[in-house]
Amino acid sequence: MEPDLNALSVFALVAEERSFRAAATRLGVTRSAVSQTIKRLEGSVGIALVLRTTRSVSLTEAGERLYAEIAPAVAEMRAALEKTGTFTGSPRGRLRLAVSSIAERFLSGPFIAGFAEAYPDVELDITVTDEEFDIVAEGFDAGVRLGEVIEQDMIAVPVAGDERQLAVCAPSYRDRFGVPKHPADLASHACIGWRPSPKAAPYRWEFADGGKEFSVDVAPRVTTNDMALMIKLATAGAGITFGMEESFRPSFARRELAPILEEYSPYFAGFYLYYPTRRNIAPKLRALIDYLQRQR
Repeated sequence: MEPDLNALSVFALVAEERSFRAAATRLGVTRSAVSQTIKRLEGSVGIALVLRTTRSVSLTEAGERLYAEIAPAVAEMRAALEKTGTFTGSPRGRLRLAVSSIAERFLSGPFIAGFAEAYPDVELDITVTDEEFDIVAEGFDAGVRLGEVIEQDMIAVPVAGDERQLAVCAPSYRDRFGVPKHPADLASHACIGWRPSPKAAPYRWEFADGGKEFSVDVAPRVTTNDMALMIKLATAGAGITFGMEESFRPSFARRELAPILEEYSPYFAGFYLYYPTRRNIAPKLRALIDYLQRQR
């Protein structure tokens, strides 16, 4: 027999209050509704549980035994609901995020540190990954990716403005080997490439000419999944590398790297925070969305 959990919870209230009327008041229903629920429960177990008179309500022996058995479980369920209810108030709890490794602005120390200071009861759990997967199935609250790869059924909030990818090299490499005049010329240069995971093919460098997009397979001499290593190698003059302009800005400022082929590097939609629904957003995620929008 499948237990009627709703009827059991109503029975527990009647047992606590020893009153159909008081139980009905706590539930926000009519006394008749409570009475019918108890009758249905008694019918399902095949024995009387409550003794009713015009002046009092008491439990039968079977009712007393049933109440003794279910009371701890009912108390635990109420406590669980109360704890869950705390998540609808001020932002708190663990906020799990899957963030692209090249989302420089989001992953910057000041941004995350500022949010952590503003919401000390929120525990940030950030996985930096470039693998594509279902964030809902993997238990993440939200993710940060380039807008072009986010599924259409997701809600997306811009992290920053438009971005672009650039090919870059060190002045020492430029002085020794020159620079390509067109992306097709990259095949004759030493390149430092990127792949998101060991089983994935190296990323094809993307450009545009006259509004027409195209990609180049550069056959890199060095391939890695670590942008920091790519920048270090390029700075050391090991070759030309390719990535988000934001990733190279500190190196540009120090004149360690310089952009090339800029006329073939158009801007496109940048990074977005994305999540699955607008309904009943947890305060911890709402806090991050609001903080992000204030920082733009």
